[in-house]
Amino acid sequence: MFFKTWILIILLHLPAFVLGQREIHSLRLHQHHSPDTDKAALLKFKKDLSNTHSELSNWDDGTDVCNFTHVVCSMKGRRRVIVLNMTNLGLVGKLSPVLSNLTQLKYLYLDDNNFFGSIPWELSYLRELKDLKLSENNLHGEIPTSFSLLSHLRLISLFNNNLNGTIPPEFFGNCTGLQNVDLSQNGLTGHIPSEIGNCPNIWNLNLYSNLLSGEIPTSLGNITEMYSLDISNNSISGELPSRSLSKFQSLKSLHLSGNKMISHDNNTNLEPFFHALANCSDFEELQLISMKIGGSLSGSIAGLKHVKELQLQENQITGHIPPQVGKLSYLILLNLSSNFLRGIIPAEIDSRRTGKLVDDKFLFLDNNLLSGNIPRSLGKCTSLSKVDLSHNRLTGKVPSEISQWHEMRRFLNLSHNELEGPLPIELSTLSSVEEIDLSFNNFSGNLFPQIASCYELTLLNLSNNSIEGNLPDTLGSLKSLATFDVSRNKMNGTIPESLNNIRTLAFLDLSFNDFSGMIPSGGVFNSLTNLSFIGNQHLCGSVPGIPKCKHKSRLLHLRLFLIIFCIVIFMSGFISTVCCWIGYQHLHVIILSSQERKQRKKTPDLSLNFPRVTYKELSEATGGFDNQRLIGSGSFGHVYKGTLEDGTQIAVKVLHVQTRNSTKSFNRECQVLKRIRHRNLIRIITACSLPDFKALVLPYMANGSLDRCLYPQTTNSLRTGSSDLDLIQRVNICRDIAEGMAYLHHHSPVKVIHCDLKPSNVLLNDDMTALVSDFGIARLVMTIEAENGGAIENTGNSTANILCGSIGYIAPEYGFGSNTSTKGDVYSFGVLVLEMVTRRRPTDDMFNGGLSLQRYVKNHYHRNTENVVDPSLLRALRDQSSEAKRMWEVAICELIELGILCTQESPSTRPTMLDCADDLDRLKRYLNGDTTATFASSLGITSSTYSDYSIV
Repeated sequence: MFFKTWILIILLHLPAFVLGQREIHSLRLHQHHSPDTDKAALLKFKKDLSNTHSELSNWDDGTDVCNFTHVVCSMKGRRRVIVLNMTNLGLVGKLSPVLSNLTQLKYLYLDDNNFFGSIPWELSYLRELKDLKLSENNLHGEIPTSFSLLSHLRLISLFNNNLNGTIPPEFFGNCTGLQNVDLSQNGLTGHIPSEIGNCPNIWNLNLYSNLLSGEIPTSLGNITEMYSLDISNNSISGELPSRSLSKFQSLKSLHLSGNKMISHDNNTNLEPFFHALANCSDFEELQLISMKIGGSLSGSIAGLKHVKELQLQENQITGHIPPQVGKLSYLILLNLSSNFLRGIIPAEIDSRRTGKLVDDKFLFLDNNLLSGNIPRSLGKCTSLSKVDLSHNRLTGKVPSEISQWHEMRRFLNLSHNELEGPLPIELSTLSSVEEIDLSFNNFSGNLFPQIASCYELTLLNLSNNSIEGNLPDTLGSLKSLATFDVSRNKMNGTIPESLNNIRTLAFLDLSFNDFSGMIPSGGVFNSLTNLSFIGNQHLCGSVPGIPKCKHKSRLLHLRLFLIIFCIVIFMSGFISTVCCWIGYQHLHVIILSSQERKQRKKTPDLSLNFPRVTYKELSEATGGFDNQRLIGSGSFGHVYKGTLEDGTQIAVKVLHVQTRNSTKSFNRECQVLKRIRHRNLIRIITACSLPDFKALVLPYMANGSLDRCLYPQTTNSLRTGSSDLDLIQRVNICRDIAEGMAYLHHHSPVKVIHCDLKPSNVLLNDDMTALVSDFGIARLVMTIEAENGGAIENTGNSTANILCGSIGYIAPEYGFGSNTSTKGDVYSFGVLVLEMVTRRRPTDDMFNGGLSLQRYVKNHYHRNTENVVDPSLLRALRDQSSEAKRMWEVAICELIELGILCTQESPSTRPTMLDCADDLDRLKRYLNGDTTATFASSLGITSSTYSDYSIV
């Protein structure tokens, strides 16, 4: 085999000799190697890099090679390079074969960089190599068969690249020392080579997320020292490897999720599989997720005495949960959700019987056919952090023993069952729980004031029950509450004003109850629509679509009447005097105003609620409009940071009065800003208008624009920064923008079309709430009654000849002369959403030649989603737990599909901003742990908590 491999290498690379490539020729001869040749090889390697890294600054001719950073030499003899550790240095370039000149190299670590091209076969000349790490780069092509010559190799890590082809069988022909093999997250095809059985010392084999098929080779059982085996997310078929497992003695972790294997005897019996695992005395972790395996769980599961994680969700397992589960005394995670399990939850899940079961953390039995009561013994598991029993057929009352779950940190989900009885007051003892969902049951009684003891609560869903009584005022003490839903109950009384004190509250649904009185104002109530209160016939208030409150005009009490009468008589003389003085002052103001209007051009009529500010005050606040205070600029002017005398920090937008259309832009922005008010739209503090100076005074946003957060370090040729925005923040920002745009399109007193939605026109306040800004070219839409009794919309022409948007965000219909419409804003929003996911500008060079960002994403999305997703998101995704990773994958794909839908060529096929806001709100709740949230909507997007999406 050794001789044949060398013959193959010579034949494959014979053209290199013919072409006379001096470098490769010297690499292949390997003669007269010394520290000088090591130094020459490293300097050539540095020269081939596309970027010059500061940490390689001492790699030069004047420095000894053993003093190079990230280099270690041998301590004896001629001091040759034995270690090259360049992990996570951000290096960019083609992986050069010049490294093969380091003939004494033992440890080569180039992982987590941006190397591209194929893996050089010349690396097989590193005959002393023990560790090879090339993971998390952009390498492609096949794994060189010549790697079989690396007889001393112990570790090879190539995960998270773009490698393809088959796993070369020759690689396992000379591998007695091989211990750790990680080829995961590539595009490898074909079968798992049976020759792998020739490597008896492998303790970790990771082939996760490739395109492998066929069956698991029986020779795998020869590797008796196997510690961890992961072949999940492939297309492996055949039976579960019971025979191979029976030979393993040290196996602790087995991941087979996402394959096509079946259980023994045609999906009817899982006992042989669990019996084989029982031979692994220290086995700890099993994942068989989304495999559609059938059969039933048997008592042989008790043989897994040391198992800590048991994940069998999303299969077709039937029968009952065996009581022997209670004997798994080390169990931390039990997930049997989304199967066809019947019967009751066994009472044997009890810390008194299982001793160490009190260390349980997670229990998921949701989406099954379980019935009966929740066993009281479950309350003995005092350290449970997550419990999900939703979507079953459980009946009876919630046992009072849940009060012992005082260590619960994450969530309790009992929704979509048939539970009954008074709302359990024992919930108030779960002081640290973040989410409680008891929706879609038959609970009755009142919502007790002690619920405020759950001070960490972010979600409380009690909808679709029979709860009665008032909402307690103590709800205002839940300072972290973000979602509160008590819709479709029998509650009454007034809505407590304390709810407007919860700054984090973003979703409130009180619909279909019997609340009465005035809807409070402030806080979350300023951003709610009538949908949050629909079905309450006795409510009134200022929410659009809700009847206005009628104030009583009759005097009901004689004493009150007499008091008011006396006050009126006593004050009449004083009021008359004051009125005369006010009249004089008013006349004086009118005279001065008429004189001022003769000296000034017509300016927007701002309300008296806006404070007056002079040019001098703005100049002093901004240090004379110092360039050091410049925080932004655009086509119509500059934006400066300033501080007023009272300490208020402001942003002053100064317009270039010489620029064409700047006066129209100023007037239009004033007209829009004085008419709108929404938590996701920038508000105006005041304005200053002189013949040669016009400025808007806005609140200062410490976090700047979305553009700066998304692209923190950008040069003309290279984007070197990495956005600090995580996925949840990006979803929240998209949802905020959608809410603001939905208000402009559907709820504003005058409909507004923004016409220039892009990241630089979205600002972020202190708590990262997004606010849409810059209405300089916005259109105000007036509804005019038509002769046929209908209505038509007129956008006016006050901004004529101004381009309707920025390059890359302009709807295609505008290029054909179509009138501006809300669908144009939807298109711009879709481009922005895709930009949030990809962190690529629609004007990047990669899209030249007519290929738009949305077309690029659409072309590559279904082939390899990872190619279009922001690398910083992918790195954060890999650090998540398996459950969180699945939720993030769903969310990323939902955002991509939303962006594609919003950027359809035809305006009629795009959704409204109300639809977008609704789906993003559900996506936000899903990421916050609402596993019942789905995305079926007018957008045509469908997914669920357990999706088939897979990114990494």
